[in-house]
Parts: sequence; structure tokens; C-alpha cells
Amino acid sequence: MRTTRTVPARPVLIVTLTLATAGSLLLGPDAAGADPEPVTREGSAVDDRAAQAPASAARRALAAPEETSTGTATRGYPRRQVLSPDPENPGDKSLKLGLIPYHAIAPKLNALQRLGDRVSVEVTGRSAGGHRLYLVTVTAPETTRQARAQERMRELIENAPATAAKSRELRHGYKTPVFVNSNIHGNEWEGTDASLKIVEQLATAKDAKTRDLLAHSRLYFNITANPDGRIAGTRANAGGFDLNRDFVTASQPETRAMRQIALDKQPAVLLDLHGYVNGTLIEPTTPPHGENYEYDLFLKNSYANALGMESAVNALGYTPAKDGVEPAQIPFRDQEEGWDDWPPIFTPQYAAFHGTVAAHTVEIPLAVNNEEYDELPVPELRRRSAVNTAVAGAAIRATLNHVREHRASLVADQIEVFRRGAAGAPQVPVSPQTVPGVPGIGPEDVYTTTFPRAYVIPPGDSRTQRSAPAAARLVDHLLANDVRVTRATRPFRLAGRTYPTGSYVVDLHQPKRGMANALLADGRDISGKVSVMYDISGWSLGRLWGATVQRVPSGSLRGAPLRPVTAAAPVARVPSHGNLHLRLTDPREVAALNSLLRQGVSVRRGPDGSAIVPASARRAAAAAARTHDVSFAATRLTGGTPLHRLRVAAAVTSGELFALREMDFDVTPVSTAVLNAGFDWSGTDVLFVSAGLDHAALTAPARRALDTFLDDHGLVGRGATGAALNAAADRLAVKPVAGNTDANGVVRTRNTGRVTHGAPAHAFVYAPLWFTDLGPGVRVEQSYATGNPLVSGHWRPLREGTGGPAAAAGQASVVSGGRTVLFGTEPLFRDHPKGEFPQVARALFTVAHSGSVEESG
Repeated sequence: MRTTRTVPARPVLIVTLTLATAGSLLLGPDAAGADPEPVTREGSAVDDRAAQAPASAARRALAAPEETSTGTATRGYPRRQVLSPDPENPGDKSLKLGLIPYHAIAPKLNALQRLGDRVSVEVTGRSAGGHRLYLVTVTAPETTRQARAQERMRELIENAPATAAKSRELRHGYKTPVFVNSNIHGNEWEGTDASLKIVEQLATAKDAKTRDLLAHSRLYFNITANPDGRIAGTRANAGGFDLNRDFVTASQPETRAMRQIALDKQPAVLLDLHGYVNGTLIEPTTPPHGENYEYDLFLKNSYANALGMESAVNALGYTPAKDGVEPAQIPFRDQEEGWDDWPPIFTPQYAAFHGTVAAHTVEIPLAVNNEEYDELPVPELRRRSAVNTAVAGAAIRATLNHVREHRASLVADQIEVFRRGAAGAPQVPVSPQTVPGVPGIGPEDVYTTTFPRAYVIPPGDSRTQRSAPAAARLVDHLLANDVRVTRATRPFRLAGRTYPTGSYVVDLHQPKRGMANALLADGRDISGKVSVMYDISGWSLGRLWGATVQRVPSGSLRGAPLRPVTAAAPVARVPSHGNLHLRLTDPREVAALNSLLRQGVSVRRGPDGSAIVPASARRAAAAAARTHDVSFAATRLTGGTPLHRLRVAAAVTSGELFALREMDFDVTPVSTAVLNAGFDWSGTDVLFVSAGLDHAALTAPARRALDTFLDDHGLVGRGATGAALNAAADRLAVKPVAGNTDANGVVRTRNTGRVTHGAPAHAFVYAPLWFTDLGPGVRVEQSYATGNPLVSGHWRPLREGTGGPAAAAGQASVVSGGRTVLFGTEPLFRDHPKGEFPQVARALFTVAHSGSVEESG
């Protein structure tokens, strides 16, 4: 859920937005610059809660996708299957609200399939906690031949949009795809119940409008996108991830399942059902708008559907006096800023890149989660849940009516999205002329970009190991997001530059150019556009994932020796002679090292912080290279300090915990509460702290035990919490300086130490920190670049002029000394900035081994 203030920026009646979520932080006078009443954020910008996710959730999320019933050979509808029941769970948090518990969903879906020939159920995967993810399709029956025709037309829309626009068969016979996504935040329950009610109604309705809708549409319902959170009553899944922030990275299985639905079904319309904002909040959003969208088409259709949903919700007759329900509101029309569609981390914004031309977050009105869940009487909670279910149902029904009435124009505009991309056509800026019927369009709504002709990703050199794993990972990620990638079969020239054989080329003349550019482009500094951003504002994979990505503004690809690829070429390599060198500048390389250490292989540290594996371990190295797709180089070095497998105690965020496990560290989550309960430090080599550990809140025995551990062991700290523990433990003599806590984005950096050796020249920040007044023995590992270090994102100075990027310029962002390393950046943020992960790995190895003998080699 997002929260915002309401301001009279547009020529319509303004409806006050009531905050209905616990834990929201009203930004004080120190917050973002010029706006005297900054927007509110859901929770603090700084995540200070220690992760407790079980290792099993990380293993499941990191495992290869299991076979599911989606993506199978095209067959007709209905596609019935009998779902085995789940064990009854009396602890399911849904029960208190009078809503359907997860264990009752499978029997319910079995019953719905038996109602007739309109309802089909597929299992799209399993959650991080191991629960099945259900996709329900409602449509009129189709033979296998008819289903194949639908698939052929769907592919024509994406792959040959100019032809699709002229297709008579498609115009009269294509079924408009609609996607209703429910319960992506586990403690925002009622979208699931509303969807099940709608499916039941559609399964048996005999009226002409329903028959017409199902004859010309396929309706897809993701019944609960987050069963882990639904059961536990938590926003996050079992891995501790907010799934509605994960679409750029897709670290979690639930996100990957939703991504695959968007790719396979290609919805023209999407609803993402959330809670709780009173009155019901219905997108489209306030500025800034994602610059890579075909926003004129998106706004036109999203606004029109929003009006219908608003009318349907208000027509339920709920009032503030009688029911505590405010009238519905549409942020684009009713608010100035604070509820943006800038980053593609949210479901509707991500779906826009896959052809969705009307996409909405819908926030139902009455809070039943957090403290309300714990404090309100059960009858009141159930009254609220019933209201919310009715509101969500009204939004779904209004959307289905809109689809029935406007299916031709919705599909035509989806085709136009892909046509523009394939043709390299310019974007159409929004204006009252280009988007008639939408009130209040002004220059503040115009966001467009200049698409380059292409991006080139050199393959890296498997002999020197430079960038090879990162390039392969990035290419595979692009392909997973349905971005088309080609590979050079021989050296070629483009725009006056020569590229080697094996280089990957992303031609921006492709249907999903917006997706490609959103992932690879630098992004934009939007600090001057709005007073504060709701969530991240910069996320560039081109800068943060460790691969070399070269933007080609113009030129011709005609005659270039390029072939389409369906996967990146393997980079695994182990030379046949000599000792082996592993760079440790990619998370896969770190995972390979940890796998060798787990087996007891003797590995030593190289002079640049890399790893040296003896020739005698060649067979084990070859297995690690294949498993992790990394390459070893030959070396004459023998290395210095022996490395051993680290046992890490980590008071960190969920994203950081997941990233550590992705690199195959042996991690035990800790927190203030865990230490106060009596933590056994004997099995720990190093402590990593960024969240959830307050030295002052420890009991006397816990504080003594921690201090004793730190006397002889290493500390890696990140952010304000890590810096505070460093000060309390009297480790590094530095002064931490906090920047604007609302700032986030991609920044330029200068790497000068062994911890950051080989790291990208860019970093990610969220509530940035830097270090001054460095004492004796403190080394600068990395600094913010001089000038304005912000490349893309939102980072304003505070009102008094401090805390901005100019204040951070040239200052130390990562420092080390003795057995301590401190980060002012976010190198493991939400499992996202992959190219930065090894900085933390190197820091852990550095502080854990700094008491060893002097290195040589």
C-alpha cells in the first residue's frame, strides 16, 4: 500500500486520503527539500528490522523452477484437474476475519471446476514457503484447435504487430486477456475472496452479457499471489520479501510465477488488489510516470477503466457516517504527487512492458491488518472484511464490464504498444490532444525517453574472467523478461566501434523495447521533479549487475553477424595446468569459492583479495565451475592467508540475508531479541550488522557476550545501525554522516581498496551514509564520486542544505581497518545490485582473516 497527501493540483474535487496502515512514518522537517508538507511513506525509508527468514525459503527461491501445469502444449478449455487438499491449519490468520483460509482454497477450486465448463485451474509454481500458487482461467469452452488459434493470434500481436493490426481474424476472434492479481501482500486478504466470488458467479451465470464476455475474453485470476503471507498475516512471503517490490529482480518464486503469467497470457488489462486506503484508491497515478512506457496509451485506458471502478465502488452505497468508508479516489486526478508509477517494481507498472494498457493498483478501504487485526473485536474485523470484499468485487465487475464494452480498442492499443517498439517509432507525449477525455494533463505528466539504437554487452573474457559471469547472468535475465537478445558470430563494427565475437546485442527495435530500456538504461535523476519518492527511483542493471553494458545511440544493425539466442553461452572454464585464480568480483564466483571451502579444499587469498586454488584441487574446481557457471584462470601465484568457510551471524534485512545465502555463506540470523535470549557465539566467525541489533537495548549478559566476541572477531556494518554498533563497540574511529533518509538511487563511486577491487564504478544507495574524520589506520575502500555522484534516482538535500549529493561528493562510502568494514551504500539491497554483492563477501573474508599471518604470494 502507498500513502500520500492530497493537494489541489488538478481542476477537480479533491478527496482527502486517510491513512489506514500501521507503521507509516510522517516525514519530519528534516525530510525532503522544498515541499513544506512532504508525502508520507509506508514505513521508514530505512529497514531496521532483522530478517528471520528460514534457510529453506532461500533454498526454495534459489532452486530451479519446478515443472508446473503452465507452459504446457496448447490444449483446449476447460483444463480441469483435481487438487489434493492441504492439511487444515487452525492458525491461518484469514480465519479470524471470516475469510477463506489457504487450506480451503484447493477444495473450493475443485468445486468451482465442477460447476460447468467455464472454469479451469493451473498450478503455476510454489511459494518460498512451499505452498501451491493457483491460476484460475474463466472463459467459454475452446477446442484444442480454437486454443491454438488463440495462441497464434497472441503471438502475432507481439511478434508481428503491424500485421496483427490488419488481421480480420484477430479483430473478430481474439479473446481479450484480463489478469486479476490478488493478495500479493499477504496481510491484504480480501482480493482473494472477491475473486473466488466472481469466479463462482461467472461459472454459472446465464445472462447474455456474461456469455458475451466469456465468448470474447479469457479471465485469469491469480487467487493468492502470496499464500505464505496470507497464512501468517504478514505483508512479505516466507523469505521476508515484499513481492510487490521484486519484479525488476524476480528473486522470489512467486514473482517469477506472476512474471510468467504476464508473458504467457499477455493481458491487456490488469487489476492488482491491495489494501488499505480509505477511500478506495484506484490508479492511474500521480507523477513521475515511467519514462519507458507508451504512456499515452496506458493513461487513456487506465483512466477510463478507473472511472468505471470508481462509479461501481461508490454505488455500493457505503458512507463515512454509516460505514466509515470514504468515496473512491483516482490519484492522477485527485492528487499532486506521492503515488507514482516510476519504477517497474510494482505489478501494474511491470505489466505495462508486456502489453497491458490498463493496469491498476486498487487499494480497498478498511484496515484489518497490523494493530487493527490485534486490537479490534472480531465482529468489527469481519464487518470490515465484508465491506472490503464487496469493494474489491465491485472493482472486478466494473473492469469486466469495461473489457466487454471496449475489447476492440484495448487489443488495438496493445498491438500499437508492440508496433511502436518493433518499428522504433517515437513515443507520443501525453497532452489534452493526445489523450482526450483525461482531465488535468499538464507538463508535469510528460515523461518520455530517447531510446538508443541498441545496447551491446561484451561477453567478458573467460581466460581473464573479466565480466563473463555477470554478462551471462544479465543476458539470461533479459531473456527471462522476454527481451530479445542476439549474439555476434564474428567481430563486427557498430557506430564506429568494433566488438568481439560473442558480444550480445539488444536491438531496441523490438516489441518490448520499454522493458529492455528500463532494465539496461542508466535512468534519470528526478530529484527536481517531485518532493519525495514513495519507493526506489533508480535501479539500472546496466550499472549495478557487474557486466559491461555499452549504449549505442544510433547506427544500423543491417548486415551485422547476429543470431538470436535463447540462453547465454556457458562461461565455465578451468585451465588444464597450474594453480587456479578466481577473481571474486561476481556473486557466482563467491558461491563457487564457498562450495570449495565447504568441501575442505585448501584455498588461499590472493594479493588483490581474490582466491587461489591449488592445482591439486582441479577436479573440485571443475565441478564448481560447472555448477556456478564461472571460469578459473591459470596463475603462478600460491596465495597468502589460508581461507576457511565462514560462519556468519547476521542482523540484516531480508534482502541481505537472501543475498548472503545466494553466495552460499553459512548464515545464522540474529537480532537484539536473539542475543538477549542467550546466543552461543562459539560457532561464529564474523558478525554482519545492518538492522535489528541495538547495543543499548541488550541485557548486560548479552552485551558482555557480544563485546567479548568482538574483541577477537570481525565486524561488517552497513548503514546507520552498523555504524552505531561500530561506535558502541569502539572499533573504527570514524564519524558517520547521514544523508537525506529519503534518498535512493544509483551513484558513481571510486574504488580504491581490496574490498572493492573489481567492483563496478557505481553503487546503490538508500538512506545514504558517508564517513568523515577518519582516525589512524582507517582505509578508504570506496568514495562517492566528485561533483554530483547521483546518476539516477531521487536525492535532495535537507532544508538546511545538508545531506544531499553535493555533501557526499568525494566522501568515503566504504571504510575498513583492523577487523572492521563499514558500508554507507546498500550493496545487497533487496537481492538486487548483483555486481556489488562481492564487496560484502570480500569484507567478510577480510575481517574474519585479518588476524592471520601476513599475506604473501
